[in-house]
Amino acid sequence: MHLDEKTLKSETIYEGPIFTITHDTVELENGNEAIRDVLIHHGGVCVIPVTENNEILMVKQFRYPFRTVTLEVPAGKLEKGEDHAECGKRELLEETGCTCEEYTYLGEMFPTPAYNTEITYMYMARGLSYEKQSLDPDEFLDVVKVPISEAVEKVMDGTIRDGKTQIVILKAARILGL
Repeated sequence: MHLDEKTLKSETIYEGPIFTITHDTVELENGNEAIRDVLIHHGGVCVIPVTENNEILMVKQFRYPFRTVTLEVPAGKLEKGEDHAECGKRELLEETGCTCEEYTYLGEMFPTPAYNTEITYMYMARGLSYEKQSLDPDEFLDVVKVPISEAVEKVMDGTIRDGKTQIVILKAARILGL
């Protein structure tokens, strides 16, 4: 079939707590074989919490692979079989200490479709109520408020480099007419 690849062999080469990696041999549509290394991931969720003043609650945190602090929307990984809507609400509460009255699904994205099965589900939270932040034991972050218009500028000038954050900011700004 056109634009299809048939898996001939798949070998698990790494299995860890966050992801698994397979080394696969595939048959291409022209009959030739190729190698595909695949990172299998349960997926994640990001939430853009928007205040009544059209500010976004964002988190600053150190990202080890890049050895830098990033500015992102609250997010987290799905546990195997976990409902993505509930995961987003859990992450919103854990990272910002907020719950919300209005929770809107904004779609999904494939962060790196060439080699990774991760799907990131996106939500917008409005009608925020502030409770108590409850970070994971290995999680350290600062919550900051950023006006949506400033966040859009930071996306466009490259200050915000995280892909899921860029997409969800631009989607929310468009939906909210800002």
